[in-house]
Amino acid sequence: MSSPITLRVNGESRTCVAQTKLPDLLEQLGFHPRLIAVEYNGEILHRQFWPETQVQEGDNIEVVTIVGGG
Repeated sequence: MSSPITLRVNGESRTCVAQTKLPDLLEQLGFHPRLIAVEYNGEILHRQFWPETQVQEGDNIEVVTIVGGG
């Protein structure tokens, strides 16, 4: 079993198991992947790179929810 790591998501400290892929983390946190944008350690992370991105100890992730309307 992998040991837990700590990272920041939207300014809050969160814990997950080591070697968690970004889409899995987002799902665990209740985000709908089609309706969000992700900033990963200060850079916008294009959706095509999410599946290969493994979160690391100390990462800083900002998740922005896309809201439609007029």
